Amino acid sequence: MTLRNASGTFDIGGELTVHRLGFGAMRITGDDVLGDPDDVQNAKRVLQTAVNLGIDFIDTADSYGPGTSERLIAETLAPYPGDLVVATKGGLLRNRDSDWLTRGDPDYLRNAHLCSLDRLRTDCIDLYQYHRPDPDVDFEASVTALAELKDEGVIGHIGLSNVSVEQLETARDIVEIATVQNRYNLGNRENEAVLDVCESNEIGFIPWFPLGAGDLGDEKAAILTDVADAHDASEYQVALAWLLQHSPVILPIPGTSSISHLRENVAASHLELTNEEMQRLSA
Repeated sequence: MTLRNASGTFDIGGELTVHRLGFGAMRITGDDVLGDPDDVQNAKRVLQTAVNLGIDFIDTADSYGPGTSERLIAETLAPYPGDLVVATKGGLLRNRDSDWLTRGDPDYLRNAHLCSLDRLRTDCIDLYQYHRPDPDVDFEASVTALAELKDEGVIGHIGLSNVSVEQLETARDIVEIATVQNRYNLGNRENEAVLDVCESNEIGFIPWFPLGAGDLGDEKAAILTDVADAHDASEYQVALAWLLQHSPVILPIPGTSSISHLRENVAASHLELTNEEMQRLSA
């Protein structure tokens, strides 16, 4: 089963057309998102299968591994198909304790981007995202550094991650923002205001942890189960279908290290939830 065209496409930055269901490449790394996975060849098969199923948007980050995810993507898929968009992120450091440490000073971002170019085996990164604002660095300085890299032709489009409405608007005063990647799913909609801004400005909204249902409570959990049973689908598939129908700018990127789970995620693009089901789930 391949991606369903009826799930729609989205033009990232107004020009990179992708199917709205992508693939998040965080989970092709080792435990705690550190180092190689236990089965490197399986990780490569997952990546190749994703492309074979019609996925044309892959999202990763230099901190996944660190470097492991980017390297495996390049080893498996480079030279890239002309319609494949590979996005990555910079701005977080890792250590052996599995911490995620913010690092957003301009010199670091320039170096991180240079390393990503090398690992991804490309001269220009389609979509480069600032992974998380650094509280110790002026936010405008971080965004300006990425804007300069875009002007130099080594970044195609700029995205932000884990930002507020205020930070998004500040960044938009500096450079065109193509995407925002914030936590958002059926059970956690704290970023609804950010999604609203994205909808109003044709900015792609990439929900991380898209399969999370959060603490739905007994009543909402029962509704999710009822809807899944009605479609002979899993609750995770319904959660993905809900995202795809909730907003035309949402670009879910469920990640997995399993080919069978990957196929299940792609199959979710075939689900058609009724208006009543959408209302019950969204209430």
